Amino acid sequence: MESSVGRTKAPRRGAYLLPSFFTGINILCGFLALTETFQAGELVPGSLSEAAKHFDLAAIAIGLAVLFDGIDGRIARLMGLTSAFGREFDSIADAITFGIAPAFLAFAWGVRAVLPVPGDTLFGHLTAAGWWVSFIFVICSASRLARFNIQTTPTASNYQRQDRKSFVGLPTPAAAGLVASFVHFNSGFPVGDWLWVPFWLLMLLATSLLMVSTWRYSSFKDLDLRRKQKFVVVIGVAGAVALIYLYSQWVLLLIATSYLLSGVLAKLSQTYRRGRIDVLSDLHSSARTSQRPEERHISPPL
Repeated sequence: MESSVGRTKAPRRGAYLLPSFFTGINILCGFLALTETFQAGELVPGSLSEAAKHFDLAAIAIGLAVLFDGIDGRIARLMGLTSAFGREFDSIADAITFGIAPAFLAFAWGVRAVLPVPGDTLFGHLTAAGWWVSFIFVICSASRLARFNIQTTPTASNYQRQDRKSFVGLPTPAAAGLVASFVHFNSGFPVGDWLWVPFWLLMLLATSLLMVSTWRYSSFKDLDLRRKQKFVVVIGVAGAVALIYLYSQWVLLLIATSYLLSGVLAKLSQTYRRGRIDVLSDLHSSARTSQRPEERHISPPL
């Protein structure tokens, strides 16, 4: 009888369906966000309160998709169920749920619902700008996902070993979660003054550019759930879940904005440290070149 010592048992083929199941739920949440946003847009001219309910449901669907996206990735890594199919399936799901759905919600809630009459010249320009900025959000999210897939594929020509502690660029779930958190913070009600529309578009554009940037964002992948965690960590996670349940509007917006700003602050801190080192190096080299060698006084021979 063959010895099984040292041999690892390969997971069954059906086990690979578990991460794909959560990815399918991710797509379902994105589809739900799209349909709820469409219904809200149809109800804006007649009943703003009913439209706000659908906008809020769309934002909640995107928030749940962020949760399920994290679950399927954790399950795949913990159980060793990563595969090429799962990676591509997850990317397609993210393109729908974290690219198209939040862009459509951002345009319908933050632009179209605030500017219901595009006949005016100014409002027409703002509506067109909102359409293009939303499209840029979709393009940047798709580009972010494509770059991630190429850099994590060992057979690719520009394959790079990824740092487990950080992502390159703002992750698409975080960008989508930021849009959803703003909508949920206002309970789905669009902002009342059209003067907020330019600021909304600038925020959306900045978020889009951060996705395709090279700025680093924490991945939290170094948190190993298989190991025993400290009591303080467990209490902290439980407290965060309780706060989200009780004060979801404030807490989710705070989490989304803090994560976005974390990468910006990290980049500014890195630039400041490099600039300071360069300045000190220049001062040191200039001080060395400005020093004159001491003159030697040679006494005449006796």
